Amino acid sequence: MRSVEDEDVCRVCGYTDGSLFFEDTWPTHIICSCCGWESGTQALGLEGTREYRGYWTGQGAEWSSRRERPKDWDLLKQLRNIPPDWR
Repeated sequence: MRSVEDEDVCRVCGYTDGSLFFEDTWPTHIICSCCGWESGTQALGLEGTREYRGYWTGQGAEWSSRRERPKDWDLLKQLRNIPPDWR
């Protein structure tokens, strides 16, 4: 059962496939198939998250796992999924 402390949306790019990036505030160390961010190892703070996001988008917002990229993918729509505390 999920708690309010669980996060299934990437803090960096807003991608979600239902996997938990954080469970009860603890990082699960999964790697986002979109931006390549691994929960618990990089960009844990707001400033670092924004920095990683800026770097990723500045480099063209390439998918880490290109085969998982939806054909109708919309970067701006996905970025709106980022939790408000991490924008």
